[in-house]
Formats: sequence, C-alpha cells, structure tokens
Amino acid sequence: MVKGQDLAVSLEEFGLSKYEAQTYVTLITKGTISAGELAYYSNLPRTKVYPTLLKLEKKKIAIISKSKPIMCTAIAPEDAFDEIIQKQINRINAMNSLITKLKRLSEDSKKARGSEEKRYFHLAQNYVFKQLQSMIDGSKTSIHAVVDSWGLGLLAQCKEELLAALRRDIDVKIIIPSNLVGTETFHSIPAEIKLKTAEISQNVITFDDSEILMINGSNGKGAIFLSTDVLGTNQVKSFEQAWKGGIKINNLSDMTKSDAQETLKVIQLINENGLGFVLNSMLSSKAKGVDILVFLEKNGLDIQSKTLDDVISLVNSTLDITCSGQLRYESQGNHFVIESKVNSGHSIPWALLLEGYLNKKGIKTKMIYNDHQHTGEKIHIKVDSKIALS
Repeated sequence: MVKGQDLAVSLEEFGLSKYEAQTYVTLITKGTISAGELAYYSNLPRTKVYPTLLKLEKKKIAIISKSKPIMCTAIAPEDAFDEIIQKQINRINAMNSLITKLKRLSEDSKKARGSEEKRYFHLAQNYVFKQLQSMIDGSKTSIHAVVDSWGLGLLAQCKEELLAALRRDIDVKIIIPSNLVGTETFHSIPAEIKLKTAEISQNVITFDDSEILMINGSNGKGAIFLSTDVLGTNQVKSFEQAWKGGIKINNLSDMTKSDAQETLKVIQLINENGLGFVLNSMLSSKAKGVDILVFLEKNGLDIQSKTLDDVISLVNSTLDITCSGQLRYESQGNHFVIESKVNSGHSIPWALLLEGYLNKKGIKTKMIYNDHQHTGEKIHIKVDSKIALS
C-alpha cells in the first residue's frame, strides 16, 4: 500500500509545495473535513492551513466552503491534475520542438563551415591504464603507437594484453624516442613486437586505424577519439611516415643500454651527415678507413679501443638496422663478407668502418664491392692474416 507521505513527496513534482501536497493527500484520504481537522490530520501548523487551502483553491484542486466552520474538499485527482498534466505535456513538446530547431541550426551551421561533429571522451589519469588494457583487448587488426617514456611505461604494464594481441595476429608496431632504447622499460616490451625509433615526442596509440587514444605525458590524462574520419586518416598517414623514416631497433633488445645507445649514435651520425658526403670523402682518401674512425671519434665514439668482436657486433647490428644486411667472417677464404638487401651503397660506410679498424690494428685489407640489382649488395674484405675471434 502506498504511503501518504510518499504520495505527498511525489506531488511536489507537479509544482505543489510541501504543505500543499500534504493538505491534498489528507483531503483525499479523509474526504470533506473542517479546517481544524485538516490541521490535525495533516500535521500542518494552524497558521498555515487557511493560506494553503486558498492556494489549492486557486489551483482548482480543492474547494472551500463560505460558511463557518470552514469545510474543505479535494477535487478528484483525475479532474484536479488534468490541466496540470496537459500543461506539462505541452511544455515537453515545446522543449522537444526547441531542441529539434537548435539541432537543425547547429547542423546547418557546421555544413556552412565545412565541418561535422565528432565524438571524444576525456579520461582522468587513474582510468587511462584500464582503458588502454580494454582497447588492446578489443583490437581487431592493428595497434600502432608513438609514445614517450610515459606511454612506453603504460604499454610495458600491458605485456599480457599485448602478447594476447600478437596471438590474434594483430599488427603491433611501436615508435619510441632514441633515449629510451636499451632502458629497463624498453626491455619489458615483448620481443615479438615491431619496434622503431624516431625523434617524435607524443603519446598517440591508434587501434584498427579508427580509435585513437591520446595521453598527456606530463600529467597522465587521456582522451579517446572515436570514428574520426579526418583525424583518423591523418594519424594513419602520420604514423606510416614516421614508421618509414624510423630506425628499426628490435635487434638491440639483447644489448645493454650503453651498447644500444652507441649503435644508434653511430647510425645517426652517418645518416645525419649524409651517406653521399661520407662516401665521397672516404673513397677519395688513401686512408679512407682511418678517416671514418676519426670522424666518429670527433663525435664522441672511440671505435679503435674496442675489441674486434665488439666491432664485428657493432657493424653487424648497424647493417641489420640500416639495410637488412649482415656481416660474417669466412676463415676458409680469410675474408669478411657483407651482404645487404638494399642497393645504392648503403652498406659501404659499415664496410669502411670495419676496414678502417682492421687497418689501425696493422691488418692489411682489400675491399671488393658488388652491386646486384635484384639481390642487393655484397662486399668482400680480404685480409692478409688469420683473424682470431672468440
């Protein structure tokens, strides 16, 4: 059974005051009663009874007698509130009509400006990690990320989710700045994920080329952009360009931070100064090997003090990163062989580095270069004495 007090509270939704609602429920319950009885049954202060009755009469939901003692009666609910309900219906219809007009005005305005509405959601710092986990779990085709230390730290915490994504054949690619290569966080990323480095400072992770999670690296807050045609297309193109120009770093995952950073520095020095410039200056010099070692030494890299094994490891890593190449020593022919899948002399700087090192150690060499259009480059470095490798 519905309590009178609950009904009174509900009546306030019709615009009645607390006293008016209590009075009407009492009248409905008790029928025609005197003002004194009303005060008793409704728990209204006596001074409030008559003013409240006058208000109900004005609203046409109660009747007050002209005789004394004053008697009061409630109008039947179906009659009392019909007008109020109709007013509410008219008010809601008017509001709906207004919203429709405003929406049409907004759409027309956006069309005139050549823009359209897109959806995005802000995320507080404590929700970003859970949302990242959820989006990795929900990915269907790809996860492409450009992250700084904050973003890489979050991805490292999602190791299990990333491994599960790889098992679903999701294409997972991550681009990080060079200063993070070799760090503990870097080593926490699953080795099966494709990694590159590029000097881009942002945290943007794109899922299935459509959903984008952006993270503020200074405070950890985030935002999700859904089905954003323009933003999504631009981000896909931006990632593709960054990935194409980045340096692959998967083969640095087993290195210490210092070794990984040194390898990257060698590559960046050669690339930034231009392969053509380096090649021209080295090839025109009789002491071409020494020149490239001096060039690197002037930039803070002491190659000459390394062991032969260390130099071979360095050259092999740089070849793999820059031109999908590799270095091997063939004891039977007493020569080093460098093979690269890329043409146009991309492997020559690394051959010059090795040759220069060998020459500084008193080992005479002879370089033979072959360039095959379909198979890539091949360089032989013949040496005049047996090489002892560990």
